[in-house]
Amino acid sequence: MSRKRRGLTPEDREVWARYSKTTEALPKRPQIPSALAPKAAPPAQPRAEPFRIGEAAPSRSNTHSLAPSLTEQIGSAPLQMGAKAHRKMTSGKLKPEGKIDLHGMTLDVAHPALTRFVLRNHADGKRLLLVVTGKGKHKPGDGPIPNRLGVLKHQVPQWLRMPPMSQVVLQVSQAHRSHGGEGAYYVYLRRIR
Repeated sequence: MSRKRRGLTPEDREVWARYSKTTEALPKRPQIPSALAPKAAPPAQPRAEPFRIGEAAPSRSNTHSLAPSLTEQIGSAPLQMGAKAHRKMTSGKLKPEGKIDLHGMTLDVAHPALTRFVLRNHADGKRLLLVVTGKGKHKPGDGPIPNRLGVLKHQVPQWLRMPPMSQVVLQVSQAHRSHGGEGAYYVYLRRIR
């Protein structure tokens, strides 16, 4: 159903005429000659620099910031043992008196095994131990969260600084190549009192 458009009635025209007599027209704007009118500057287009895909991407290395680096954990610790013995130990000239290999262990199995090993050897009067953790698997990280490589390698120094092992451990340092290098630690124990 369509409605026909109706025009103004005579009454509407009379009301409009009376109203329009009471109003005043707005003043006209002065015309500015086109030569003097300020030209609007075209919007600045951002210039895209040429690039190659992946050019600015950070390099994918095996380091991460999930935990302090091993050199920060071990290297920053003050020397607690004799300098001569430390030099012999880090050069691989001292033979470890005990060794534990944590390869393939999970954290919940490795931690109590390491604690038992360290405390038992300290009670036996041994001074230099070798803890083999392995270097960790190198697997690519596909997600936004970095992969922690070598979980045991990072956890063992922290465990050795926590009680009960912190009371018997005097020094921790990375092992010499002949004893495992980056995948092992020397643990130098305190003397029994």
